[in-house]
Amino acid sequence: MIAGVLLAATPSHAQTFDPRYPVCMHVYSGASGGGGEWYDCSFTSLPQCRATATGRAATCDLNPYYPVYVPRPHGRRRG
Repeated sequence: MIAGVLLAATPSHAQTFDPRYPVCMHVYSGASGGGGEWYDCSFTSLPQCRATATGRAATCDLNPYYPVYVPRPHGRRRG
């Protein structure tokens, strides 16, 4: 019972990357900004993210948790 209480009291972490969007902006606010760093995964393209990141301490990357569907080849292989 004690172990259950301790496990329930452990804080949970929110998911950093939103899997609904393919591009994330990593914002660095550091010591001068006071807010640390975070990810904003609300972009549909790299150009859109880069336009938002202009003039900020930020980089744009592909979202590692965005589901990428690779189509399978159709038909049978000829041999």
